[in-house]
Amino acid sequence: MWLSKSIALRQSAAREGAAADMGTTTIGGGSASVMTRGEQRDLSVFSPSGVIWQPKAGDTVLVIKGGAGGQEQCIIAADTAGAAPEDLVPGELYLHSSRDTFIFLRADGSIAVKGNLSAEGDGTIKGSINLTGDVELTGAVTVNGTLSVNGNLIINGQPYRPCSCV
Repeated sequence: MWLSKSIALRQSAAREGAAADMGTTTIGGGSASVMTRGEQRDLSVFSPSGVIWQPKAGDTVLVIKGGAGGQEQCIIAADTAGAAPEDLVPGELYLHSSRDTFIFLRADGSIAVKGNLSAEGDGTIKGSINLTGDVELTGAVTVNGTLSVNGNLIINGQPYRPCSCV
């Protein structure tokens, strides 16, 4: 009798354990392994809709338990406090893959992007654009309105010289 109660209490405590644990990713990727109270292998990774994320080895992650007896576990988030920029304010979104590549949606409506940028498809940009550095345009270019060139204008490798014909 005493042995049965002891085993039942132990099993009950195991089932009622924490519904979530913090752990460290030991194997990264979409089917990650995490060390919590023991190593949990082949855990699914969940992210908000529209965001695809995979933890890397060494990330601190949140593991939740579900299903019958908490047997089903998955990773739902990572500790990002150390990666947040110092000037991040509530309501802003900072997407990054490394310190050298990010998209920062700021509360004031501005967007900061760092990294190599490419875009496909048609689009319209309204407002002012400042480009710093070399700009290369490939394909047909149409300018409606005034084009101001401050500096030299090179056409087909030759400096442009306006005609002084009368």
